[in-house]
Amino acid sequence: MLRRSFLLRSVALGATSLAWPAAKATAEDTAERQAASDRLRAVFTESDDAYLRNNPIFGLFRGDRRFADQFGDYISDAYFAAEREAAERDLQALQSVDRSLLSPAEQVSADAFEWAARDRLASLEPEILAASAVRPIDHKTGFHIRFPEASSGQSYAPFRTLADFESNLSRMDGYAIYLDRSIERFREGITTAVVQPRLVVDNVIAQLDSQLAAGVGQSLFLQPLLRFPDDIAEEDRARLSEAYAAKVRDVVLPATQRLRDFMAEDYRPVARESVGLGDMPGGAAFYRRRVASETTTDLTPEDIHQLGLSEVARVRDEMEAIKAKVGFTGTLTEFFEDIRTNPAFKVETAEQMAALYASIGERVEAALPNLFNVIPKSDMVIMPTPAVRERGSAGGDYQPGSADGSRPGVFYFNTYDLASRTTIGTETLYLHEAKPGHHFQFMIAIENESLPAFQRFSTSTAFLEGWALYAESLGDELGMFTDPYQRLGHLDAEMLRSMRLVVDTGIHAFGWTRERAIDYMLENSATGRTAASAEVEPDIANPGQALAYKIGQITIRDLRTRAEERLGSRFDVRAFHAAVLEDGAVPLTVLTAKIDRWVEEIAAG
Repeated sequence: MLRRSFLLRSVALGATSLAWPAAKATAEDTAERQAASDRLRAVFTESDDAYLRNNPIFGLFRGDRRFADQFGDYISDAYFAAEREAAERDLQALQSVDRSLLSPAEQVSADAFEWAARDRLASLEPEILAASAVRPIDHKTGFHIRFPEASSGQSYAPFRTLADFESNLSRMDGYAIYLDRSIERFREGITTAVVQPRLVVDNVIAQLDSQLAAGVGQSLFLQPLLRFPDDIAEEDRARLSEAYAAKVRDVVLPATQRLRDFMAEDYRPVARESVGLGDMPGGAAFYRRRVASETTTDLTPEDIHQLGLSEVARVRDEMEAIKAKVGFTGTLTEFFEDIRTNPAFKVETAEQMAALYASIGERVEAALPNLFNVIPKSDMVIMPTPAVRERGSAGGDYQPGSADGSRPGVFYFNTYDLASRTTIGTETLYLHEAKPGHHFQFMIAIENESLPAFQRFSTSTAFLEGWALYAESLGDELGMFTDPYQRLGHLDAEMLRSMRLVVDTGIHAFGWTRERAIDYMLENSATGRTAASAEVEPDIANPGQALAYKIGQITIRDLRTRAEERLGSRFDVRAFHAAVLEDGAVPLTVLTAKIDRWVEEIAAG
């Protein structure tokens, strides 16, 4: 409890700039208020247009096709300079707005905007770029896996018009250039000894090998050709089919081969045996930057490591209680091993797993109105994780739907090495990735057209994953966890996020090895070795991201507790959830100040 109080205090103290202006009562102030509001919107619009011009792929994610024929740069010194200039311009433009004249909602937007600009600038400091820009690809976040998937016709890039197909042809040229420029960046890193761990390199090579083995015929880039819209003429279909095959054969696969050969022959021999950032020049400073950016707090790696240890101990005690309840007499480690090998907790096919999640979804759907008065209009579908990335992915993930409703949200469940996976965490995974987790958090914001674009489509990890983990904790209120093994699965998921506080900081700040991190997970949870590896290896590739889950969840849960204690019978959980979600994924500093103000307004009557 002491550690939790410290966490919330550290978040709240960072929000002192969020003082809310006293309302002006005179009618003559209306024009000033409107002018300030209009200026703020103009600042947001100008910033967003510049962002999408410099990052066109992310426009596709939103359904904005203005720059759809461009892949983008993302890697050159000129790109980083443009991003730095854009952030500086944003902060300067924001100074032209009299924030005392803004509405409370606009205050939230302005402060979230300022936080994001300052965070971008901090991440573009020379010492940070020296540790990050020369490692452009990893097996978790690399464009080499995300772009082919986006081009498959089953992801966010649209293939509904002739122009959509033509645009993707053009993007493939940019993608090949990006792969070649990645080689140049990797070579720079070799000269400064700033290189990826060999583990990451091996995973990337395996991913590239898979794409090369698929060849032209099975390439994800050709998948949209199997589903041409009816209004595309036969002659265009034939032309596009020939052009796509030629582009993959003559441009994409050769670039993929060049990257693969470089990674295997030149880069792997100099890659690090160690896995933590602390063993790399500039790595310690880069990790601290990642921690600040991902958690949106000023907590240190040391603070977070201790928080994780205390949370692991608490959850272990609750797991011991479940073990006693079901009558297992062995140790907790033996209990976990029994679950891992028990056929009662297995499914044999992806279809069976999909049916299980569909059944859970029906039960959740019936109970949602008890906790939510704002529910997304967008549909959501359940699908297995695409084969191109299933090996290195976690147990599940979510892809948001499109703003126009033409593409549903997708809850992906991983079936890689299905025999090693158990079903005890299925209820919790659904709550996290689907409803009321990521699907609600993403789509409520995306569907709210009154929000500026940077809030509608925000990817602030601490909020995104904090909400999803908080959503898991709503299982009891939604009628889940009546089976003690599903409750154990919930605790196992909570343990996973608690362990990741320990493991991520352990790897990158305290010199832990991959094996030590995996063993720590096996000792403290029912996670199988394959699943534990799939959790640890992304933390190696994407440092700091794992920390955001638990820190965000604790913040949201403590905000709810404070609201319940302050408001008593006037507390409405549905209104609280709407207040948390309605402004999109804002930094925890901004969220804390907003909810505190919301509580006081209700308390004042």
